[in-house]
Amino acid sequence: MAIEVPFEDLSPRTCAVLGGRGFLGRSLVFRLLKIGNWIVRIADSSKSLQLDLTDSSDSFLNDAIESGRASYHCLDVHDVSSIVKAIEGSSIVFHMEAEDLWNHDFYYCYKIIVQGAKNVINACRECKVGKLIYNSSADLIFDGSHDICNGDESLPCYWKFEDALSDLKAHAEALILFANNIDGLLTCALRPSNVFGPGDTQLVPFLIKLAKSGCAKFIIGNGENMSDFTYSENVVHAHICAAEALDSRMISVAGKAYFITNLEPMKFWEFVSLILEGLGCQRPFIKVPARMVWYVLLFVKWTHEKLGIKEYNHSLSAYYFRLASHTRTFNCTAAQKYIGYSPVVSLDDGIALTSDAFSNLVKDLSFMSCTNFEEQSKVDKLLGSGKVADILLWRDEKKTFTYFFAFAMLFYWFLLSGRTFASSAAKLLLLITTILYGYGILPAQISSFIVRRMSVSWFEISETVVKDSVIFIAYQWNRGVYNVRLLARGHDWNKFFKVMSSLYFLKLILSRSMTVVVGVALVFSFTAFFVYEQYESEIDGLGKLLLNRMKESKRLLMRSLPETAESFLQNRGILQRER
Repeated sequence: MAIEVPFEDLSPRTCAVLGGRGFLGRSLVFRLLKIGNWIVRIADSSKSLQLDLTDSSDSFLNDAIESGRASYHCLDVHDVSSIVKAIEGSSIVFHMEAEDLWNHDFYYCYKIIVQGAKNVINACRECKVGKLIYNSSADLIFDGSHDICNGDESLPCYWKFEDALSDLKAHAEALILFANNIDGLLTCALRPSNVFGPGDTQLVPFLIKLAKSGCAKFIIGNGENMSDFTYSENVVHAHICAAEALDSRMISVAGKAYFITNLEPMKFWEFVSLILEGLGCQRPFIKVPARMVWYVLLFVKWTHEKLGIKEYNHSLSAYYFRLASHTRTFNCTAAQKYIGYSPVVSLDDGIALTSDAFSNLVKDLSFMSCTNFEEQSKVDKLLGSGKVADILLWRDEKKTFTYFFAFAMLFYWFLLSGRTFASSAAKLLLLITTILYGYGILPAQISSFIVRRMSVSWFEISETVVKDSVIFIAYQWNRGVYNVRLLARGHDWNKFFKVMSSLYFLKLILSRSMTVVVGVALVFSFTAFFVYEQYESEIDGLGKLLLNRMKESKRLLMRSLPETAESFLQNRGILQRER
């Protein structure tokens, strides 16, 4: 747990926490008031302070406000005068930005982050504030494509970011550090990595959303990428350490940025597993290629755009995809040396406390139903819920890849090698015969390796399989004969058009290169079913949209047909009257 340092014997100092009602802002305010020698001015965008007195932290804050140790001020970062009113009389300002910016457009984010940073700097200089500490992010040196292993403050910003928020935050940090030692203002920036904790509004809620959607069972990539995480209480402790360091070691701290982590790097997917397990959810266990996931995200983005669904945030999903598929570890030696930072809450304790804080979600029945991964999907039923379904739905990554590789080799052997089908089959049989004979003459043991002999049963086909195959062939034959009889009678127009459409579609396929058709079918089989299972509702929605458009086109066609042609088609069941 966090270590509290008694400061009652020191004269109180006044500070302002901008964004004091956000995730980290609340924790910082609570910790400053707990220390005892701070008078805290809380500034946030809400017009009034809404407190839940049943909550212990809010109750404590209410007592502090009544005793005059804390006060609340409505803040508008677009207005310098509003910031001046919130921070006047403060010796230090902690700048914690809003945390819900992913749902806003670029212009709004620019005004909050970049223009807001400029206004905060100007207000601090106008009020003669001595110190400004900015809560930045470790994302500023991550370009989204290159791994970072034990990165330190010497790494430069790439200035070419995959998401706009990191770009804007990099500009804000640069402005604040550049303002150091101008008009007596000393500045400092902290770069925490993957912040989490009770009250988290980003990382943990995103994982919970994945669990609700059923996507939390997948591991992106090989699952070996390492990451640094930072418990919220440690970020707060780092801010307080920086504030004290600016007083005692101004030359070495002012104008600098420092990475802040828990100093316990671990596998990203192990962290996710521990959080989900703490919430009563299943650990991720299915590994999927990162490139495949990226294409799925692009497909989902396209689907939502076509359906007009605005709730989906592709930028946020893409951001967490990059975090989940890359290594990002940071060196905090500078923070330990110059600001005296060291974690006060271990990573294991932080994960446990966070899981407890979000445990109320487990009581939600709809959430529990969403975490039931045993529920059978539509595509699973379509594929027969057997071995074929397990393979095509990537439930065992190694087995699926083995089958895909085998089919790809057969595809190359028969269609891409340039030989005739008979020649390819003969060479394949010759190769199999040679391999089997060579395996048969091997000794029973080679060094310490025991050669397992093939059982005769491996080459036998059971009677049940033969009977089922014969029954299936007979069924298909009889079904074909039945359809031919219906066509010969000339009464079923629907059947006629179905057969004609199928034959015409077959003609189009055969008119193209068989190699291309088989190759597309192979790739489609190992990707389409998997994608559909994960985004069933979105794809069904797109299908319904296309079906409705087809129905509208049909109605327009019927309106444009002559009455004689319309009645002729309706009498033969080709078109139905609208009710």
